[in-house]
Amino acid sequence: MSTNAWFILIGCLMLARGLAATSIARLPFTSSIAYLGVGLVVGPIALGLFSLDLVKQAPLLETLTEIAVLISLFSAGVKMPVPFTLARWMPSIRLAWLSMAISVALVTAFACLVLELPLGAGILLGAILAPTDPVLATDVQVRRPGDSDQLRFTLTCEAGMNDGSGFPFVMLGLGLLGHHELGNSGFTWLWHDLLWGSAAAIAIGVAGGALLAWLGWQLRGKDPKHEVLDDLVGLGLIALVYGVATWLHAWGFLAVFFAGVALRQTELRLTGAPEDKQGLLQAEEVHPGTAVKPNEPQTPLTVSAESLVFKEHLEHLSELTLVLLLGGAVSASAWNWRTVGMALFLLLVARPVSVMLGLLGSNTGMRLRGIAAWFGVRGIGSVYYLCYAINHGLPTGLARELSHITIVVVMVSIVAHGISVTPLLNRYWKD
Repeated sequence: MSTNAWFILIGCLMLARGLAATSIARLPFTSSIAYLGVGLVVGPIALGLFSLDLVKQAPLLETLTEIAVLISLFSAGVKMPVPFTLARWMPSIRLAWLSMAISVALVTAFACLVLELPLGAGILLGAILAPTDPVLATDVQVRRPGDSDQLRFTLTCEAGMNDGSGFPFVMLGLGLLGHHELGNSGFTWLWHDLLWGSAAAIAIGVAGGALLAWLGWQLRGKDPKHEVLDDLVGLGLIALVYGVATWLHAWGFLAVFFAGVALRQTELRLTGAPEDKQGLLQAEEVHPGTAVKPNEPQTPLTVSAESLVFKEHLEHLSELTLVLLLGGAVSASAWNWRTVGMALFLLLVARPVSVMLGLLGSNTGMRLRGIAAWFGVRGIGSVYYLCYAINHGLPTGLARELSHITIVVVMVSIVAHGISVTPLLNRYWKD
C-alpha cells in the first residue's frame, strides 16, 4: 500500500471510531475485533493490499509497541484505587509474579515436549506469551479513577505489573540461547535481572511519581496562579522514569506503572480529597464548564486526572494502528497445528491453571478466580517482547516460528476474549 492509501485507511478508521463511539460501545464484541477484521481483509490473507514481515520490521515494531505499552501502563497506574493497601493488592501481586512463573513453566513444557523446541526457546516463548495485555484489555480493566470493582482492579493491576515481571524470563530464555549473560549457575540473572531489575524499577517509579505530585502541588499553590501543562508533564514523567530505569538496568515497564500509581496516590493525599470522592478526579469532570456545577467547589486539579483523557486517546490510536498491522503480519501458512495448539493450550490450560494455583488460599472468591482465569488477554505486550527478542539476535528460523505462534495466539485471544467479554461480565455483575 502507498503512503496515501495508509493515511486514507487509518483516517477512515479513526473517523468511524470517533463518530460511532457510542454505537461501538453497545456492540457485543470489542473494537479490536473490528480493527483486526479490517487488517485481515486488506492483508495477505484476503486482498493482499499490504503485508508486514514481523521479523524484518522488528526494530520499528519494537518501538511502536514499546510506546503503546508505556502509555497504557501509566494510564492503568493512575486509575488504581486509593489508598494503597497490601490486602487489596495481594491477589494482583500473586497473579503478576507467581501465576506468571507458573504460566511460563507450563508453556515451556508444552513448547519443549510437544513442539520440540529447545529449552531456551521454550522459556522465551513462555515469557512472550505469559503477560496479560494492558492495551487491548480495556473492557475488563478499571475504567476510571476510583473504580473499586475487585475484578477490574485485579486484572488491571496484574496487567500493569506483569509486563515488567515477565522481562527476567525473557532474559533467561535469551541467555540459554546464548544471547544474554546469565553468570555462573545463573547468579547474574538471579541478582541483576530478577531481583535488582524489579526492585529498582519499583523504587524509581514510586520516587518519580511521588516527587512530581509534590512538585505539581507546590507550583499550583503559588500566588499568582502557576499553570501546569498536565498532558506534557504526564508524558515527561513516562519518558523520564523509563529512561532512568533502563539506564540503571531496571525494568522500565514496572517503573512507569508504579510512577502512575505513586503520582495519583500522592496527589490525592496532598489534595485531602475524601476517599469516597476520589473517583471524581477524572479529566472530564474537573474542567470548568463541564461536570462541575457552579455552586459546588471545584475538585483540585491534578496531573494524573487532567492528563488521563489524553493518554486514553493515545491508547485508542495505538490499539487501532497495531491491531491493523497485526492483520497484515499473518499469512495462511502461520495457521497450523503448532500455532493453534499453543493458543488453545495457553488459553484453556496454562492461564486457568496458573490463576487457580496463584490465587490458592487468597481472599478472592471462586467466581472472581474463574473470570480472571479466562480473561488473560494477550496482545501488544507479547508482540513487544517478541520484537525485543528478535532484535537481540534470535536466528531467523526460530524468530519466524516464534512470530507465527505469537501472532496466532494474539489473534485467537482478541477474537475469543472480545466475543465473550460482554456476556460473561454482564452475567458476573448480575449475579
